[in-house]
Amino acid sequence: MRKLSGYPAKVVGVVAVAMAVYHVYARLTWYAPDQQALLYVTLAFSLALSFFLYPRRAGATPDRIPWSDLGLAGLSLGCVGYLFVYYDYVVNRFPTAHPLATSDKVVGVVAILLVLEATRRTIGVSLPIVAAGFLVYGLAGPWMPGVLYHRGLTLEITIDQTYFTTEGVFGVPLGVAGTYVILFIIFGAFLEKSGAGQFFMNFANAIAGGARGGPGKVAVVSSSMFGTISGSAVANVMVDGWLTIPMMKRTGFKPEAAAAIEAVASTGGQIMPPIMGAAAFVMAEFLGVSYTSVMIAAVIPAVFYYGALFAAIHFNAMRSGLRGIPRNELPVLGHIVWRQGHLFLPVVILLALLLQGFTATYAAIVVAALVIPVSWLRRETGLRWRPCLEALREGAEHTVPVAMACASAGIVIGIVLQTGLALRFTSFLIEVAAGHLVLALLITMLAGIILGMGMPTTPAYIMQAALLIPAIIKLGVPPIAAHMFAFYFSCLSAVTPPVALAVYAAASIGKAGLWGSGVQAMKFAAAGFIVPYFFVYSPALLFQGTWGEVLTVIVTGTLGVIALAAGLEGQFLRPATWLERGLFIAAALLLIDPGLTTDVVGFGLLALGLLLQRLRPASAPVEAPRAREVSRT
Repeated sequence: MRKLSGYPAKVVGVVAVAMAVYHVYARLTWYAPDQQALLYVTLAFSLALSFFLYPRRAGATPDRIPWSDLGLAGLSLGCVGYLFVYYDYVVNRFPTAHPLATSDKVVGVVAILLVLEATRRTIGVSLPIVAAGFLVYGLAGPWMPGVLYHRGLTLEITIDQTYFTTEGVFGVPLGVAGTYVILFIIFGAFLEKSGAGQFFMNFANAIAGGARGGPGKVAVVSSSMFGTISGSAVANVMVDGWLTIPMMKRTGFKPEAAAAIEAVASTGGQIMPPIMGAAAFVMAEFLGVSYTSVMIAAVIPAVFYYGALFAAIHFNAMRSGLRGIPRNELPVLGHIVWRQGHLFLPVVILLALLLQGFTATYAAIVVAALVIPVSWLRRETGLRWRPCLEALREGAEHTVPVAMACASAGIVIGIVLQTGLALRFTSFLIEVAAGHLVLALLITMLAGIILGMGMPTTPAYIMQAALLIPAIIKLGVPPIAAHMFAFYFSCLSAVTPPVALAVYAAASIGKAGLWGSGVQAMKFAAAGFIVPYFFVYSPALLFQGTWGEVLTVIVTGTLGVIALAAGLEGQFLRPATWLERGLFIAAALLLIDPGLTTDVVGFGLLALGLLLQRLRPASAPVEAPRAREVSRT
């Protein structure tokens, strides 16, 4: 991203602030523009800012904008402006029935190329290559083998479908970015400017820093709360990791363990209510339900994910003989809450509004506006006009990569719908799985992890929603469970080797080995890989059932994730033998899987493992490393 200064920085700042203000205005006024016009404006701003802020070559950060990029930004505005000039014609025509004019074709081709280039600059090359591949597939259908065969789209129909309808670039994904995502990112930017990020870190230190393995637990608490601000695993690592990873190393954690803890904790920010990643908003649109419904369904799996991580850190610290941060170095909880606790009010109000049934857009605007007066409850945290403008600017700039990813993902969805690939692929997947749901889930899991390695969570999830999720729904999985399953594995790709971006970011901070950190991260995130299979078979884990069923799965599942952490870390009451580890892991799988028989057997295996630990003589205690002897870097 360019580091602009002087006049160019001011001009780009004005454009970004204008983008943020427009999207807030569009949701506040009674005379709001229709959805299609809103998406045109979203794309225009996003394309222009992409060429203003992101250089042609990754890693280059000049302090000026070359004339070529100014030209591309101007061309982008011209292509979108063309839609406004001929707005009535574009909106009221019948796609494919009314032939495109020559000027329409030229504008459409140029606009599609600009979208692919802007996406490449903002998030990397993987998604544009996939989108371009689908465009070629649409044209080359008659020459495709087997399930990929279709009659073929003409170039005119491809352009029409992709740029002049609401089933391509301007489809559901970009609609979510322009309607929901930008407002929540603006809210997060205001929250960050008020000092909430530092408050979350201090709060986490005060409540968990002194416990055994305290710095690791601090990373869990702070990263889960910081997900409210960023919603990005790598962003969480880069903000929290500079403090938590050295702190963990200083108190005795191995570099690989410290990096893995921060990476796994930060990845969970996308699955942690009340504000999840952008893909959760897309999920709500695909399911035709409110975001609140998705948020409620995500609560129990998120608690299991973080509960398992918390337990794993505790057992890892026990096995290594680690202690917490010295009490005299910790902030006082009462002092922190008294001086900065008011900064948590907007998050509480947001949750209350969502649970009361207000729309996500309304809730986001209300709490973003409330951050300013709430910040002034203490003079030292009060927001002034300059930080407010910076929050609007940063909110728009952080929306750009999401919007471009959504626009390119829309291209893929449009081709999939136009060629009928979704229906054929669904039948093919069911045939390959031979009607076995477990095999179909394994294929979906691998697809989510592989797609997530090369692109952000949102487009990775959207690809699965178009191609794979219909198949597992057809095999009898409730829609909410099917979508949540794919969403989870799109997120977990951030901690799954060989391409684990969150782990890479954390390992670079902690000077740790990449593979060692990646393997340890998969152990810490084990619950995230297991729980999705169980909520597919028992939707009570997603609050889809009676209160009795929900409470039962909460209790047994909590025991299960603790047993899972103990088995993988080799520690419970004391260091575990291989037999005891096997009993704990088997008990975990049975307890997380809802059902009376599995719960009874699982509880019995857990009790047997604990009994063996009690009866076996305690091994020699591990001497705790002294904090002074561990590198502070």
